[in-house]
Amino acid sequence: MEDATPISTPMDFGLKLSKESCEKEVDDTLYRSLVGSLMYLTATRSDLMFSISMISRFMECPKRSHWEAGKRILRYVCGTIDHGIHYEKTQNSNLVGYSDSDWGGMLEDSKSTSGFFLTLVQV
Repeated sequence: MEDATPISTPMDFGLKLSKESCEKEVDDTLYRSLVGSLMYLTATRSDLMFSISMISRFMECPKRSHWEAGKRILRYVCGTIDHGIHYEKTQNSNLVGYSDSDWGGMLEDSKSTSGFFLTLVQV
């Protein structure tokens, strides 16, 4: 992945991953290692949280499409290596929050995935 072409988004828009896919299975130990390593990045890279939580649902029986989604996240990280959270002391700031949900997007059980992001904005 060192020579991978960087991309601008960690996940394809509208991607629907499924446990019931008829695709070839991939090495589950390697897949778990990939997901675990990516989870480590979420401490300072909250932009990765949604896509990593999406692929972490398939750790018991990962398929080719799940592996490809994980590799896409790595390509995104390659292109955004200088991104991250930087904390500074400020006197005047406002807390601003954003949220999103896919409203029943899981194909198997119609569960929703939601997320939120909070940030301090200087006034």
